[in-house]
Amino acid sequence: MYEEEKVLGRNVADVIDELPRRVSHKVWEWVEKMPERSALMDPERKWTYGDLGQAIENAKAHLKAHGVVPGDRIMVVIENCCPVIAFMLAASDMDVWITVVNARMSNAELDGIREDSDPKHLIAFVDYSRDAKRYADFLQCNEVEDDMLGTLACKSYPQSKAEAVEETAQGQVFAMIYTSGTTGKPKGVMLTHQNIGFIATVSGALRGLEKNDRVYVVLPVSHVFGLASTCMGSLFAGATLYLEARFDVEHCLKVFREEKITVMQGVPPMYSMIIDGLKNHGLKADDLYLRYMSVGGAPLDQETKTITENFFKRPLHNGYGLTEASPTISQVRLNENLSTCSVGRPIPGQEFKLLDPKGKEVAPGETGELWVRGPNIMKGYFRRPEDTRAVLKEDGWFNTQDLACLDEDHNLFIVGRTKEMIVRSGFNVYPAEVEAALNSHDGVVHSAVVGVPVEGNEEVHAFVQVAKNSKLTEEDIKAFCKERLTAYKRPTTIVLMHELPASSTGKILKQKLKERAMSSVVA
Repeated sequence: MYEEEKVLGRNVADVIDELPRRVSHKVWEWVEKMPERSALMDPERKWTYGDLGQAIENAKAHLKAHGVVPGDRIMVVIENCCPVIAFMLAASDMDVWITVVNARMSNAELDGIREDSDPKHLIAFVDYSRDAKRYADFLQCNEVEDDMLGTLACKSYPQSKAEAVEETAQGQVFAMIYTSGTTGKPKGVMLTHQNIGFIATVSGALRGLEKNDRVYVVLPVSHVFGLASTCMGSLFAGATLYLEARFDVEHCLKVFREEKITVMQGVPPMYSMIIDGLKNHGLKADDLYLRYMSVGGAPLDQETKTITENFFKRPLHNGYGLTEASPTISQVRLNENLSTCSVGRPIPGQEFKLLDPKGKEVAPGETGELWVRGPNIMKGYFRRPEDTRAVLKEDGWFNTQDLACLDEDHNLFIVGRTKEMIVRSGFNVYPAEVEAALNSHDGVVHSAVVGVPVEGNEEVHAFVQVAKNSKLTEEDIKAFCKERLTAYKRPTTIVLMHELPASSTGKILKQKLKERAMSSVVA
């Protein structure tokens, strides 16, 4: 079903038809119309839109000097900074694919992505990241200097073969983003210019982004949420971006006040830290300039939502997406005051359906596997046709492999992954429901629930993060669950931890926890 909803006051079909053929074309409009306006900032640089235009030209010159031609792939090893945006837009101009990779990965992980993506040229942004420098030294890269772009450690791979260039926005790949690989080897998700342009336009419009906004970018642009929704969404609107490599609450609050930041997108724990930081300095929400706050990259819990909204006196907007959807699938609408932790309504221009295991649509209010179709859905996995066919059908329907349900207002609730659903004594247990109960305990920072197979059944195992000085016990939490969960949903085992394993975007690495739980059962 299509959402009958306007985008920027227009029919979504018209908006799709008028998307730029290449992502960079929209940004060049602002370069030409308002070259003196602030575009990008980081702790080292401040660029106007005119500066950004010059930086794009410098990046193109670098790529051409190293033999990069249309259809080639490049890999950039980065933490958030201005120069990587210039290279993204340069690649767009040149019909080059860009693979953006977080420098904080291990050398082995980075090597795996480099070997899979088969780039013609690799660049590590060593001015901004000691981890990028570590990997560049590992590869024995050469360093080159550029007045605008800084020190670039690079290495070329002449044997890499270029892909065919597609004329259309829906055919030509803009970026490859590698999935976190929690269930196996990471896969390169091919996202086209239409994919990114659509999300930049629609998600930006749903946030009410405009030229006067100043957006804080601490979510990694190596992650599709940071790249498409935050960065390109803001640049499409002509806004100003402040790029931060790593979150530090004291520096964050300094930037918020000095740069008059109006838009913040982050993972839930950041908001708790910001509130504590403000209180420690005797500051109030009104001492900042924030007009819009949202979360992504990790589930929002009710406690964080309630505390944040009470403190700031404005909504904490939630959303949901996947790398394969560029990433936005649903989003709470601007200033919509939802009392729940729903991830909002599906975005306009996208079809969706909830299916039971037999492939039939579920009744209203029931849980089903979420399928979506629209201009945000990936082209496929790089050089993995079988993996692509497993989730993306010829008619364009993509299986998110997430379980979801809708309320009467078509707000979406994600209840778990299809593969994560636990079948215990014949009953379905959704980890998200158990985690919500655990997280409602005052002494619980976060939790993760996994299923562990035992003979003829599955058991519920919970990993619970508590403060280092916590005196909570496993028995305390089991007693708490007994009051809130029916018997078959209660965890068999509760493991208390001071920190749960997580990716750089805050996503809990459940596969690691499941392996740990299974090893304890075997032992």
